[in-house]
Amino acid sequence: MQKLKKIVSYLFLFSALLTIMLYLFQEKLIFLPTKLPQEYTYSFSQDFSEFNLNTEDGATLNALHFKQENPKGVLLYFHGNAGDLSRWGEITTFFVEKQYDVIVMDYRTYGKSTGELSEKLLHKDAQLFYEYTLKHYSESEISIYGRSLGTGIATKLASDNNPKQLILETPFSSLIDVAKERFPFLPINWLLKYKLKSEEYIERISCPITIFHGTEDSVVSYDLGLRLYNAIPGENKKMYTIEKGNHNNLIQFDTYRNGIDAILK
Repeated sequence: MQKLKKIVSYLFLFSALLTIMLYLFQEKLIFLPTKLPQEYTYSFSQDFSEFNLNTEDGATLNALHFKQENPKGVLLYFHGNAGDLSRWGEITTFFVEKQYDVIVMDYRTYGKSTGELSEKLLHKDAQLFYEYTLKHYSESEISIYGRSLGTGIATKLASDNNPKQLILETPFSSLIDVAKERFPFLPINWLLKYKLKSEEYIERISCPITIFHGTEDSVVSYDLGLRLYNAIPGENKKMYTIEKGNHNNLIQFDTYRNGIDAILK
């Protein structure tokens, strides 16, 4: 009995320490930015301009604007949780090659962007870039695209505006649900400061919504993407299931490429 008590005590202590560490260091687990020096020069195969937007709280947000003479429309792109624009700019040229302009920004602390992180500020930053986009395009030309972490930001933004469409790659129902899958024994609802409740946001969206998700996604499970899809009201929605697709390789599959061609035609 004494030995059992010790084991229970150790397990309780381990759980308590893990809970404290997760609360204190959650931003380092969620956000994986790489920094770029301010003098860094981007180089891509497509024409672009670099620009910055300043926020009310004093942050500077770095972004890229890929432009063409006669674009079919514009994608306002919200990237995943790792890297910076030197990588994500290259990834978005896939859409530029389909005759779309693209606007993609680095979140606070990523690349050349500055400022303090919070969920509220991430959403305000997204709206700031939406308003920038509206200065250059009509709202009926704007497609919002979110990938992984960026799907939570993109979904909230679409719920607050009236874009042409919302496209989500490897989305989740909420960041809470992602964390619960990783740490089912911890009080995630209390611990997590970043909720990104896409399942709630998506109920308020009236534009067409398209979801792409791989069945072998080991970062955001396919089940969470399907749960989000099922939360979309009405029939103006479509989900492309990429068999054997993982989190970062959907572009290698015909199902993804053909789906993108269909919605960006």
